[in-house]
Amino acid sequence: MSIDRASLLTGAAVREACRTDQFSGQTSGLAPGFAQANLVILREAEAAHFREFCAKNPKPCPVLEVTEAGNPCPRQSTPDADLRTDLPRYRVWESGELVEEPTSISHLWQDDLVAFLIGCSFTFEAEMIRAGLPVRHIELGVNVPMYRTNVPCESAGIFSGPLVVSMRPFLPADAIRAIQITGRFPAVHGEPVHLGFPDQLGITDLSQPDFGDPVPVHEGELPVFWACGVTPQTVLMEAKPEFAITHSPGCMFVTDWKDEQLATQ
Repeated sequence: MSIDRASLLTGAAVREACRTDQFSGQTSGLAPGFAQANLVILREAEAAHFREFCAKNPKPCPVLEVTEAGNPCPRQSTPDADLRTDLPRYRVWESGELVEEPTSISHLWQDDLVAFLIGCSFTFEAEMIRAGLPVRHIELGVNVPMYRTNVPCESAGIFSGPLVVSMRPFLPADAIRAIQITGRFPAVHGEPVHLGFPDQLGITDLSQPDFGDPVPVHEGELPVFWACGVTPQTVLMEAKPEFAITHSPGCMFVTDWKDEQLATQ
């Protein structure tokens, strides 16, 4: 059974579709106006170090909420949600290796697991669209392209690794407007970290993203790069904790918070 993406207009609708196995796709463009979040789940023993890693790297890892150990409910943002079932697709990691991409993690949940919700740039896309900016991957109905960079994150405990960025192409004037808009949303990565010149980030081919789908960059456009919440997944590959769970790239948790609740003046 599947559901029409156009009907998924609220966070509650997206979560219900995920919970009932009617939706398992990427969430960009869904529930416009509702904040979306990346997910990282770790055992309590590693959670303190990861919290420190996020504090040292607020651009790729802006923490929205941390659950109590063993509790899969994010009480602050979405008190009726269940993080074990309410995302479209998850990734399960064992010693840094991806071993499974299930649509539910209920069978894997343990009493010592701590969940981190990390701000997602999908949140500010609705604001860009309302301002008349073209968001290429939404126009094409695909996932945003994401790239590993040569920029190292600040390390904390066992956690270290490269920054991951998401890319959206804009004409120069639109890029300036996009910077202004996204700068109001520091809780979901804020303004871009780089504009143009992908080789300066160690990105050699924009048509070959490490995560997500490629999108064309037309003549006269600049690739604009935002810090990305997939960064923790590259960090997990290097840290190799015995067990971890994340969202599958692009398959976010959609909260009940409204975009504007995360915006600054």
